[in-house]
Amino acid sequence: MIVPHLKELRPAYGFDDVAIVPGDVTVNPELSDASFTLGRFRFAIPVLAADLDAVVDPRFAVAFHQMGGLALLNLEGLQTRYSDPGAALAEILSAGDEEATAVIQKVYSQPIREELVGERVGEIKAAGAVCAVSATPANTKRLAPVAVEAGADIFTVKATVTTARHISRSIRGLVLPELCQQLPVPVVVGNTVTYGACKELMETGIAGVLVGVGPGAICTTREVLGVGVPQVTATIECAAARDEHHRETGRYVAVITDGGMRTGGDVCKALAAGADGVMLGSIFAGTEESPGQGYSWGMSTGHAQLPRGTRIHVGVNTTLERLLFGPTSRTDGTENLVGATRSAMGMCGAQTINEFHNVELIVAPSIKTEGKKHQLAQRR
Repeated sequence: MIVPHLKELRPAYGFDDVAIVPGDVTVNPELSDASFTLGRFRFAIPVLAADLDAVVDPRFAVAFHQMGGLALLNLEGLQTRYSDPGAALAEILSAGDEEATAVIQKVYSQPIREELVGERVGEIKAAGAVCAVSATPANTKRLAPVAVEAGADIFTVKATVTTARHISRSIRGLVLPELCQQLPVPVVVGNTVTYGACKELMETGIAGVLVGVGPGAICTTREVLGVGVPQVTATIECAAARDEHHRETGRYVAVITDGGMRTGGDVCKALAAGADGVMLGSIFAGTEESPGQGYSWGMSTGHAQLPRGTRIHVGVNTTLERLLFGPTSRTDGTENLVGATRSAMGMCGAQTINEFHNVELIVAPSIKTEGKKHQLAQRR
């Protein structure tokens, strides 16, 4: 019997599947520079706060800037639909688990108000912070000029999956090369997970790309659609696209791993896989500074026909300072993420994130369980 050609599956790896190999040279952690560059902006830490209403409002964006990072404000969220988002936020937070998604869908049915876009950007800029904002491709042409005119420093076009070649009914949809030329600010685009799509996006002139489809704690895209690639493999592919694009053009595009990281170890693995920075979401919902008061939900949760997200409760259990820099008494890697990054860099002999890209990663599915009999028993 002749066997027909079968679809072949290639292996792909997430954070729990790999480990970082220590280097032949070590460096004191305080000598490691963990800074992150995006366009003309340089940030002291390689951590971005995701554009979630439960995480980023103007107050949080300013506080995060003061910590050395960059927070994204969602231009299609509660902040631009309500003059006083507090009541809408309270309605979401008080909803029962069974009704939460329906309540979110109702709350997000209110129209986006362009005057509020300018007001929110103005609040962040008035405090002296770098202002980064985001919108979906459908609303980018409308909202980008308003935000930039109000003073936004970085604009992000964000969708579950973004490509440079998109087919639609629109006679003339969003053209990324034109957007990059028209906006006098760095443009970040996401999300993507493959070498080919990422390289084509970089060729449009963008300054950064977001990597990740469905790994977030609040996202259900992988369950609803079955689409996604584990984050380590996705980051490696997109980092390879960045390096090839840099060799061809001399232009460096930042790769930002977006979602799926729960601990400092996961952040370190993303950077070792080739990311220049990481975007975290629900982990920040547990800080005292976040507007979500311990709850988190995704931007796709409010979709009227096919929500691909859910509300989760993480609880308020830390501060922004402790989460990023410590000090901490936790032994599970959920606080002092920047300290963990610098320590891992030092163990691998890397003084910069760029040098950290060259460390060896190995497939090691037992890395978190080997010899951990008593720890595993305590967790049960």
